[in-house]
Amino acid sequence: MDPIILSVTFVLGLLANRMKLPALVGFLVAGFILNAMGFTVSEDIKDIGDLGVTLLLFTIGLKLKTKQLLRPEIWAAGSIHMTLAVLFFGLIVQLFTYTGLHFFVGLSISTSLLIGFALSFSSTVFAVKIMEESGLSKSLNGRIAIGVLIIQDILAVLFITFSTGKTPSLWALLIIALLPAARWVFRYILDHTGHGELQVLFGMSLALAAGAGAFEMVGLKADLGALIMGMLLATHPRASELADSLLSLKDFMLLGFFLSIGLGGFPNMTALATAVFFVLLIPLKSMLFFFLFTRFNVSARSSFIAAINLTSYSEFGLIVGAIGVSYGWMDSKWLVVMAIALSLSFIVASPLNMQAEELFERWRNFLNRFDTEISHPDEVLISSTANWQILIVGMGRVGTQTYDFLRERFGDIILGVDADQETIQRHKDAGRDVVHADISDGDFWRRIVPLRCVKLGVLTIPNLDAKLYAMNMAKKVGSNSKLVAITEYDDEIAPLLVGGADFAFNIYDGVGIGLASEISNYLDTSNLVIEK
Repeated sequence: MDPIILSVTFVLGLLANRMKLPALVGFLVAGFILNAMGFTVSEDIKDIGDLGVTLLLFTIGLKLKTKQLLRPEIWAAGSIHMTLAVLFFGLIVQLFTYTGLHFFVGLSISTSLLIGFALSFSSTVFAVKIMEESGLSKSLNGRIAIGVLIIQDILAVLFITFSTGKTPSLWALLIIALLPAARWVFRYILDHTGHGELQVLFGMSLALAAGAGAFEMVGLKADLGALIMGMLLATHPRASELADSLLSLKDFMLLGFFLSIGLGGFPNMTALATAVFFVLLIPLKSMLFFFLFTRFNVSARSSFIAAINLTSYSEFGLIVGAIGVSYGWMDSKWLVVMAIALSLSFIVASPLNMQAEELFERWRNFLNRFDTEISHPDEVLISSTANWQILIVGMGRVGTQTYDFLRERFGDIILGVDADQETIQRHKDAGRDVVHADISDGDFWRRIVPLRCVKLGVLTIPNLDAKLYAMNMAKKVGSNSKLVAITEYDDEIAPLLVGGADFAFNIYDGVGIGLASEISNYLDTSNLVIEK
């Protein structure tokens, strides 16, 4: 990468971050500016972006449980939405052929439906990046959005496979048949890679060689291979650690993806107007998602947030468009329109995702009318006769140790809260009182009536914005409890104290004290000679 490209991209990414927007918006704008300066998309940038997308799909697979895709709010809602979206966009494009606008002249019904198919996708790269930054990828709305995106990705892979006329070789059957054995082998290797550079190298090899490379060799989609490799390890205890070890590398490579879109440049005014028109149709796409999710008993709030997560066009639309152009099914000008519509949809969707909670609160009374009488299994109202006086939000390692220590000292007056169902089940099996909840859900704080009796709240979740929101909502519903928050960064302590925490500290500050305490508990120190 040219030093100028890196410098301009960093400055624009930093500006976007300071404006409370995702850095990727800055990367897109940087691409447009660099294009105006005379830079074009190089093969290196494209390759870096492709590697970033492949690693992204691999890390998605690491967090995806196969049974999640079998839920009707995911496979049914995703499939129905794509079918209706293809028909809607295809009809709109076909109707414009009768207006006499030269841009639409001569489009056949099949071409209109192909354009509709390309516009029906939502961006996996964008949505997952947004959810990672907000720390809500494990919440119900996050799981639904990711599940729908994967359903869309699978449909895209099927289209690419059949439309290109490439039939997977017979070796593909062998690859698929070997997956169960490969799963055992890869899990065994992950157990013995340690926690350093070998773990990172193993993740890269698994995603790019065993996954993308092997699948491409036998005529299957490379990205699908990376996704499946991740899914093979999704239930491994160190799957999250493996994903975290690839995080920085993946984020840097995704820089190439967003840059390549911006470096494609702006089209002429007619194509730009057409792209803007498609962007104006995105709210209809989101409204359909919202309606379908609520029909499958997902709450209005979770449905709304998931629909906002899916408010964009997709990079897969560009792939579909490129295939259409290569086979002469549509003119190359439509690929330019899709590229600029994709870019603009990112810019529009970013602030919407940042303000999703505020938007729902503003329209809550109206949106709640779409709730069904039956609650989703993950959103059943909290009911218990327990006398909770301590609430621990985030039942990871720190939360669990805090829970056990406080229960040993004060008894069964502690309630744990977490957004991951499997984590909750493990705690219940261990005898802990833990409930499922998305703390970014304002309705959770309203329906947990015993919160007014809580005297101490402990926030062990990593995301700063989520902690600030939780503290704000706790105060709004009338909680007078003391609030303690932990962080991994010193510069987050001041915002936590200003945001309502009575005590905030860096979790690493107490590591030495904990170590000394353990030493004194497990070693015989009576024979130590203390020199004065």
